[in-house]
Amino acid sequence: MFGKKSWKKKRLQEVSGDLNPKTVADLYAQLKDYPDFTHFEYKGSRFHCWISFFRSLVDVDYVHRDILSYLSEQSVHSLSDIQNRLPIEKLIRTKDVSEIQSKLLRNYVIIQEKEHDPDCLIVPMIPIVRRQVVQPEIETSIIGPKEGFVEALDVNLSLVRQRIPIPQCSVEEVTVGKISNTRVSLIYIEGIANEENVNTVRQRIRDLEVSSLIDVTMLADLISDNCHSPFPQFIDTERPDRAAGAVYEGKIAVLVDGSPSALILPSTIVEFFSAFDDYFLAWHIGSGYRLIRLFFVVLSSVAPSLYVAVLTYHYQLIPKELLGSLILSRSIVPFDPIMEALILEVMIELLREAGARLPTKVGQTIGIVGGIVIGTASVQAGLTSNVLLIIVAMSALGSFITPNYRMATTIRFLRFPFLISAGVLGLPGLALCITFFICHLLKLTSLGRPYIEPIYPLRVTDLKDAFIRLPYSAQITRPMFLRPGDATRSNPRRIRMKRGPRQPDIDE
Repeated sequence: MFGKKSWKKKRLQEVSGDLNPKTVADLYAQLKDYPDFTHFEYKGSRFHCWISFFRSLVDVDYVHRDILSYLSEQSVHSLSDIQNRLPIEKLIRTKDVSEIQSKLLRNYVIIQEKEHDPDCLIVPMIPIVRRQVVQPEIETSIIGPKEGFVEALDVNLSLVRQRIPIPQCSVEEVTVGKISNTRVSLIYIEGIANEENVNTVRQRIRDLEVSSLIDVTMLADLISDNCHSPFPQFIDTERPDRAAGAVYEGKIAVLVDGSPSALILPSTIVEFFSAFDDYFLAWHIGSGYRLIRLFFVVLSSVAPSLYVAVLTYHYQLIPKELLGSLILSRSIVPFDPIMEALILEVMIELLREAGARLPTKVGQTIGIVGGIVIGTASVQAGLTSNVLLIIVAMSALGSFITPNYRMATTIRFLRFPFLISAGVLGLPGLALCITFFICHLLKLTSLGRPYIEPIYPLRVTDLKDAFIRLPYSAQITRPMFLRPGDATRSNPRRIRMKRGPRQPDIDE
């Protein structure tokens, strides 16, 4: 029994990474059972060496072309000759076994003169080709840039750095995960980003004690101010232009290796309903779309609950002209309004989930045909009324209009507690439930900053890019809640001076 427990403990230590090899021979002994691990002796014309790498992490064609071709030259006699002649940057020569182990599990090749020689030359290699940069799938761009993040961290850093070509753009890298050793990068502009925000993010990430980190959404849940809140406190985006624009404002962008999206923090609730395409339109049109978005999001949250509350407890509020149509539509429905609404809401969620899990073309067909067939059949069967079907369909469209997917799921979730409270207590119950969520939003923070700013606390200057978007010439300062080091965004007087006076046309 004791031996079995000790074996389990030792195996757990190996998996968790606590048991590190002492020598290079121990390291190769642990890795020899991996089918994709390559460890062989290369015999050149004058120099023999041992080469080790993972075939799944390194492109073998580059190894043959960029390394083995130089090892076969007559002038190569030692690792120093390879280090001086090999035309590859950032070559590392070390005897540290932990560093050799870490590099082997990345895109690196290890070269040794002898098989178990502790003196190793670490050569960076081009990794396996991954998904190419394509247009974002969720945050689709109509008139803006068409590039989207991919799963490779270096590619994502390149996409952001191309849009911030200044030396003040600082990139810090942190390794998270005892087993996964996932690379996490923080991007901000020195002198603009608030030092307190940067230190808070840096400290929260470094204090994480997790075994693995797979995606940026896991990181958002781990470092958020309130992980129990249904509201997302950080914006996740798959658009490099939006991440770069947020960094210019004084925010911090966080990238995770293996995740095709970035975190923008801190964030406010109003920003979740702002599409980045609003900035590529005229400010009148962009503001109009933003107001329409906000109005229908609020309407989609409370419309089914208002229907249930009014028909159950407050039918006196229904106009006489509309009362007859409602009575006629519900005359054959055997359920209470609350059950009727819940049945339709669950059907809508089932159609949405089925459409999301199926292939794109099939999912669109299922969503359209299924919605029409189920809606028509449920009305003809007397399970639901025509009026409620229209309200629920309008609410579903209103929730889909939200640009951010995580906030859209939160809006759809809110409809259920609103429905239940309206069905139990009527309008007072709905008002009580709404008051509860408003109080929750008042207490919620994003990186220690007010979540519903600029509504509370009221900041008039930040309202220029909240519910509406004023022209760029009117947005002369960065958001106040960020407390940026340099609050000035532009100087409209200098812009007007450079334009000069208007010259009359020749016909005038």
